[in-house]
This record gives sequence, C-alpha cells and structure tokens, in this order.
Amino acid sequence: MSDDYTNDFYKAKSRARFQSLMATLTWKNTDLLSLYEVTSIIKPTGETYRGMQTIRVDKIIGSEGRYHDFSSAFFPKKEMLKNRWASVDKAVLTDVILPPISVFSLGGWYFVRDGNHRVSVAKAKGVEFIDAEVVELDSQIPLSEGMTMKALKRRVVLYERNQFIQQYKPSYLPMGNIIFTAPGSYPEMVNHILVHKYYINQNKENEISFEEAAISWYKNVYEPIVDAVREEHILFDFPGHTEGDMYLWLVRRWDDMKRMQGRNDVTTQEAAKEMKKEGRKNVIRRYISFFLSKFSKK
Repeated sequence: MSDDYTNDFYKAKSRARFQSLMATLTWKNTDLLSLYEVTSIIKPTGETYRGMQTIRVDKIIGSEGRYHDFSSAFFPKKEMLKNRWASVDKAVLTDVILPPISVFSLGGWYFVRDGNHRVSVAKAKGVEFIDAEVVELDSQIPLSEGMTMKALKRRVVLYERNQFIQQYKPSYLPMGNIIFTAPGSYPEMVNHILVHKYYINQNKENEISFEEAAISWYKNVYEPIVDAVREEHILFDFPGHTEGDMYLWLVRRWDDMKRMQGRNDVTTQEAAKEMKKEGRKNVIRRYISFFLSKFSKK
C-alpha cells in the first residue's frame, strides 16, 4: 500500500484524536451513535425499503456495528482499520467504482449497515454525496447532527412526557414535581397508577377513574417514597437525576428486597438505606472509571 494512502489514514486518525481531546476539554461525547442503542430507545414501529438513493454524507450520524471504530465525525480511531481504510482511499483517488453503501434512514438521518470505511474516507475527503441502498425506519422522535445518546434520551423523555400530558391531561397532578430523565419512565409511572387503581377498585362497587387513582397514587405512594429519598439524602449520590428517578429506582429496589428476602414487611426506609449504600459505591466507581478512561493507553 502506497505511503500516500497510509498518510491519509493517519491524518484522518489524528483528526479523530484531536476531536477526542477537544471533547475531553469541553466534556462532550464524540462516540458515533449505535443504531442498536438508538432503536432500543426510540423503538421504530416499522421499516420500508427505499431502494438506491444518493444521500448527503453529512447526514450519516451512526453505524449498525462499527460505532466503536470511528469518531462521531466518522474519522478512524483504531490502527487495525489502516489497511482497509487505505485501500478504499486508493480506490477513490484512482476512480475505481465502489459499490453503494447500505444504510438505515431514521428521522432523515442515516446509520451505516455496510460501508463504514467508504463513509470515513468520504468524510475525510470532504465528499458531499454518496450512493446508498436505503431502508427507512419509522419514528416519531426527531434526530439531529452531532446528537449524543444523552441528548437523544432527553428528547425521548420529553416526547413521552408530552404524550402523557396529551393523553391524560394531568392538571390534577403537580407535574412540576414529577420529572424523569430515563426513557420509559412516564409509561412506567402510568403502569404504577393503573396497578394502584386496580387495588383500590377491589374494595369498591363502582370503578374509580384514572384521575382519582392518580391523585391517590401521588399522595399515598409517590410522596411517601420521595420523602424516604429525601430523608436519606439519596439524590446527592446520583448527580444528574431527579426525585422522580429515585422514586422508580427505590420501588424496584423495594420489590427486589421483598422477593430476595422472602419478606413482605420490608419498608421503603430499608430500601432507601440500601440505595444510599449503592449510590456511594457508584460514586467511587465513576471516579475510578473516569480516571482510567482518561489516563490509560488506547
């Protein structure tokens, strides 16, 4: 392989390294989006084959299987990519016709199924368009260039919150006090309310409404558990999260403790104390992982 093409690879790899350095200084994530992780959050409802198209290279923001190998700008990150990357670079520069890449389209953006190296070379060379075989996935969640998984999760949570408000019109709940940060939390909250409604209706002749059940759930379930969270100062050990997050986590921990210990008399206070212990351990793990990731050789 000619030194020219190898040099092109190392120039692109240096750009990936520089991007990573700048991200470290600005606390940003430069990971390429994983199609699997994105679809596990967005949960597309169907797919449609769109055939051969010419797509914009700058609209390609992720990969199905090689998301660890390239930066978010699709520059190569690993030495093992050199030979394949340089051979694609040579083909492009010597006008060899390469087969079209294969992509998934999601919200107007693209995730590479096959052809990651071709996309990387195109990005490095400033190519604007590339031929692609496109399969479109249906989604109500809009994506955007440079979006991280963290930003995507925030967008999904906002969508789910708006869906809940639109469907249940919860003026009867203090929604300013019920904030979640994890996708799936608002549907899980609805399930909690429906379970609470079921148990209340067992002792009533006439079935109560969702609104009545939600008011009772907030007063008799949500608030007492959040009080236990506050008493143990658990939120301090889980930065970036909310009392709503802690409510869901504590309920799960509470159920796990009752099942594992074979006791139905486990209190929310006991579960809160266990969560606090776990939170302290997680803080230590996060600091260790952070320093290992920044100072270990890649």
